[in-house]
Amino acid sequence: MSIAASLVKDLRAKTGAGMMDCKKALQKVDGNFDEAIKWLRTNGLSQAAKKSGRTAAEGLVTTYLHGDGRIGVLLEVNSETDFVARNEDFQAFCKDIALHIAAMNPRFTTSEEIPESLRSAEKDVLSSKAIAEGKKPEFLDKILDGQLKKWASEMCLMDQKFVKNPDKTIHETLTDLIAKIGENIVIRRFSRFELGEGIEKKQESFADEVAAQLKN
Repeated sequence: MSIAASLVKDLRAKTGAGMMDCKKALQKVDGNFDEAIKWLRTNGLSQAAKKSGRTAAEGLVTTYLHGDGRIGVLLEVNSETDFVARNEDFQAFCKDIALHIAAMNPRFTTSEEIPESLRSAEKDVLSSKAIAEGKKPEFLDKILDGQLKKWASEMCLMDQKFVKNPDKTIHETLTDLIAKIGENIVIRRFSRFELGEGIEKKQESFADEVAAQLKN
């Protein structure tokens, strides 16, 4: 049966479970909200939100290299205990997230990390573009709000679609792991390096190379 997006959002707000899990729960019980909550609890998926406030100071620092060393990622993921840090599912998750970072190149972990100056500059650009396209002033705030959310989601790790499962965001994938393992897990920080990034490389054509040789 078709499930209204608003009902899925309400269930997620109530339980802390991932969007796809909430939708699945509602489909399982023909849209009955209370029964969907029970289904999530039975399957251990509504407990992740309760665990998110607990301290996580153990974990792993994971590395990932791609393309014969052209791209490298250094990632720290925290767990509550070193026992979980040795868990195969946890270690696989860390490797997958490092791979995702290499592929999708997020700039921040969450939208809260975006500097206000950067957000404001992007808003000015989007506003100028919308006005140039003839958008009505009374609709401008709503249009910019949606565009800024999309812009933020594309550069923030937790909001990006997981490269190995585009049906879920990184946040939802993390929530699933928390529910499965049973303790809080936090993607704390990462750095992504790309060979030659930020360096202006001089590109010489074959003709330039020949001309240089003739002068010598």
